[in-house]
Amino acid sequence: MPQCYVPSPMPFKEALPDNSCPALPGFSILALEGPQAVAFAQAQFSSDVSGLTPGHWHWSCWLTAKGRVVALFALLRLAEDRLWLLLPDHPADTLAAALQRYVFRSKLQLRPLAAVRAAIGPARSDVHDDRIAGDPDRGIALDLGGDGLPRCLLLLPEGHPALAAEDPGRSRDWLAADIALGLPRLGPDQVEAWTPQMLSLERLGAYSLRKGCYPGQEIVARTHYLGQAKRGLLRLAGKGLAPGQALQPAGTVICALPDGSEALAVGPAGEAGITLEGQPLRRLELAGGLRRPR
Repeated sequence: MPQCYVPSPMPFKEALPDNSCPALPGFSILALEGPQAVAFAQAQFSSDVSGLTPGHWHWSCWLTAKGRVVALFALLRLAEDRLWLLLPDHPADTLAAALQRYVFRSKLQLRPLAAVRAAIGPARSDVHDDRIAGDPDRGIALDLGGDGLPRCLLLLPEGHPALAAEDPGRSRDWLAADIALGLPRLGPDQVEAWTPQMLSLERLGAYSLRKGCYPGQEIVARTHYLGQAKRGLLRLAGKGLAPGQALQPAGTVICALPDGSEALAVGPAGEAGITLEGQPLRRLELAGGLRRPR
């Protein structure tokens, strides 16, 4: 089986044949650079950024003061003073503009990286790794696999010889794996709609209960310690599922496959039946292994 590139003396480009990696739509990248980039991220984002070792990544999010998720992302620490945010379904320039309001005199720059493209790379099934492989100039590889679902996401500069046109079938398979692994794909209508607990982001380790203050931290901590989260992330199978649909007795579809056969939704915990317009939906298990580090 082809291997996801991992740190080694072999140059990154030698592991990727030409036109072998189809572009993956829906992802953008925001760079935070400068001597106070990590301190700024530690104060704004929900994860423990200061504890993230250079050369590694984990999940994080940015919340409103009321504890609602604005954006969920993979946070890469490339160096002591350099971070990348890999954003599914959230434009990097939109997030940069929103974060810029809080920079004040902090010594950092927010740069959307329009010339870097996400792509699907060759994966290996025996590694669930939080290491960042490669480098920004030649390309970066991230293991985004989980239990039984090996995946490798590449971040390649435009013009990289391995970058190929999108393959709709493989893009659909990638989304199917996101749904199976419980990675909520939050479109524009889902911004500021959910708390981290409603999205079950504890499964990804995307928020910290021990670090210092960040926007929404008080709400997150109160919900956790008082046990007030009555809804969580559900993986559902059925027909005609689409983002934004209301479910009965209470719930909302977040993201779904193009054919409407499977979706992630926020709904009630427990074993209560879930229906869509009177049609019963089947609950599926969420696969594990996407948390970084495991």
